[in-house]
This record gives sequence, C-alpha cells and structure tokens, in this order.
Amino acid sequence: MATGDGWAWAAGLGAVLLGAFVKGTLGIGMPLVAVPLLSLGMPATQAMAVMAMPVLVSNAWQVWDSGVSRHSVRRFLPLIAASMAATLLTVPMMLALSARALNQMLAAVVLGALVLLCLPLRLEVPPERERWWSVGVGTLSGVLGGVSSLAGPVIVSYLVSLRLPREVFIGSISVIYLASALPLYASMATHGRLGAADLALSALALLPMAAGLALGQRLRGRLGERWFRRVLLGFLAAVALVLALR
Repeated sequence: MATGDGWAWAAGLGAVLLGAFVKGTLGIGMPLVAVPLLSLGMPATQAMAVMAMPVLVSNAWQVWDSGVSRHSVRRFLPLIAASMAATLLTVPMMLALSARALNQMLAAVVLGALVLLCLPLRLEVPPERERWWSVGVGTLSGVLGGVSSLAGPVIVSYLVSLRLPREVFIGSISVIYLASALPLYASMATHGRLGAADLALSALALLPMAAGLALGQRLRGRLGERWFRRVLLGFLAAVALVLALR
C-alpha cells in the first residue's frame, strides 16, 4: 500500500474497522474479514503481518473481558496444543511459496471453508470423545491457520456443535485464537516476514480495531442468546459468500 495513496490507507483502515466490529459483536471474524480485504491491495503475507497486533490484542482483551474460566481453558487444551504444533510446522512451508502459489493456497482454503460452512453439519460430540475431536480439529485448524491465518471456520463449526453458552463461546474461542496466533506470528518474525515496517502498520491498525471492537461489543449486549446464534450462523454464511465471490 503506497504511503501517499490516501484512498488505499482509508480502505485498509476500513477493513480493520469492519473486521473488529464483527469480532466485537460475535467474538470472531476479524482475520476472516480483514485479511482477504487487505490482500486486495497488498501481498497476502503482508496482510497477515498487519493483522498481528490487532489479532493478539483483541483476543487478549476478549479473554479478559469474558472472564473465561480455568475449566474452559483446560477443556480445550488438547485443541490448543494441536493447533500450535500444526501451525509451527505449516508456516515455514507457507513462507517458502511464491506469491502466486500463496494466493492459490489461500483460494483453496477459502473454498474448503465455503464447503464446510455450507454443509448441513449437525455434529454430536460425546463427552468421552471430545478430547480426540479437539485434537483433530486443532490439527486441521492449525494447518489452515499456518497457510492463510484463516483457521476460524473449522474452530467455530466445532464449538457451535458443542452448544456453548454465548459468553463461554466467546471466551473459549478467544483463548484458542490467541494461543494459535502466537506461533503463527513468531514464526513469521523468525523468517523475516514480520519486520519493523509491518509492526508499525500493525500498531496503527490498533486504532480502528479498538473503535470497531467497542462498537461491536455495544451491539452484542443487545442480542439475546437465540439471536446471538442466529447472527453467528448468518455471519458465517455471509463470509462464505463473500470469500467465494472473491
């Protein structure tokens, strides 16, 4: 994005604002909205780098704000551990791809997310098997997150199937997102894809992130449990459509 291009700067800040608004409302969706929009004007890896600080700060804030319990954290430790390991293994392969190959990989992930979100899945996860489901979901989401930073659809579909209450859902998914983002950005920094210029842009993106998050949280407080689930599922369907058109 050229420094002198005011429209490009406005579009980039608007993409972060929109993603943060969705996340403030639903507890999810910032990278899923912002990264594809940002990648229209910059390389996909730079779009992922720009979202580093907004993703880390917003998820840390929602973990604190939701008051997630230690029980919820322990419950999803298998998912978190598998996701972190898969991300660490996948990111170096992603960074070795050419820009064209990375765009094709991103398109493949988007297509997979579309199929997943459009299938009428009604998972029933028995409590005694939840640990193994969590390991599988964590591994798959880590691979998807490592190649695109878009691990959300798999994790969201799984947590929705567990029928968690709204605040437990938001707190749990924020913990999972925060943990899975750490190896992604650490690996990008280690391989020279998250430098000082990217961090400066990422720090600037905290401003629209804070505004969008605050606006979204105000709207979330007005949604009941049933409407929250309806909006969540409607959002997933809308994102799938937008990504497919892109």
